[in-house]
Amino acid sequence: MGDTALLGIIGGSGLYRIEGLEDLEEREVETPFGPPSDAFLLGRIGEQRLAFLPRHGVGHRIMPSELNFRANIHAMKQLGADAIISISAVGSLREDVEPGHLVVPDQFIDRTRGRISTFFGGGVVGHASLADPFCAPLSRMLAQAARDAGAVVHEGATYVCMEGPMFSTRAESRMYRAWGGDIIGMTNLQEAKLAREAEICFATLALATDYDAWREDGGAVEVEDILAILAANAELANRSVGLCAQRLEGLDRACACRRALDGAVITQPDAIPVQKRRELDLIIGRVLSDGNRSSD
Repeated sequence: MGDTALLGIIGGSGLYRIEGLEDLEEREVETPFGPPSDAFLLGRIGEQRLAFLPRHGVGHRIMPSELNFRANIHAMKQLGADAIISISAVGSLREDVEPGHLVVPDQFIDRTRGRISTFFGGGVVGHASLADPFCAPLSRMLAQAARDAGAVVHEGATYVCMEGPMFSTRAESRMYRAWGGDIIGMTNLQEAKLAREAEICFATLALATDYDAWREDGGAVEVEDILAILAANAELANRSVGLCAQRLEGLDRACACRRALDGAVITQPDAIPVQKRRELDLIIGRVLSDGNRSSD
């Protein structure tokens, strides 16, 4: 197949491959930020090319706090992905978001600590907007595809991204509900931030697996229960992604994601270290060549 994979898929817990991919090719990708989680699986569904990456590596061997988010997103950009769908297992913080339902969120609350969440630093400063952290057109398309695949779908949810690897205490779970959180997971925030800096459209398909720890009559979160729900929903997630991939040609590509760095780079071009400019060429090369920097 060609060298361009327009739709990137990041598979989370319980989803380690996308069914129905044709013309399969496994590819190792090197990045300036080290190795991604694993080799990419390239293929196509119909005419749409895809690049699939198992977030935690084959065999689920990388913890959320250990993920090399920069390498994963940079590798997607290298492969030519201009849209990414991130698939994740989450806990539900709302009674109506039942285990087995799918959620397409539109906001984040950050409860992570010390994770690298930006390509900037080391001699170059940039400030991209994250007011709306998900691509609205891609999220709408993904939600409709999931409904057409037979899922119960919730849109417009707030995703609380916690550090982990332990699950929440009951007090924390109740606090997140009071804050307006709808679902809770451990991975998607850094992916969304880096995708925005990389000017890649980003949406999440979250698979609700449990009620976290907030219910008075509920037990603690159990991994075996989560895996059972994920196994039941793997086919549903696959169908949802497949339908979305087939419709990607109709995606509204006039969204702000694709010019997210317009006016975002503060550093004067001649002040950027040569090595750093080379390292970030794929990320900031467009705005530097266009003169689209901040005037501050």
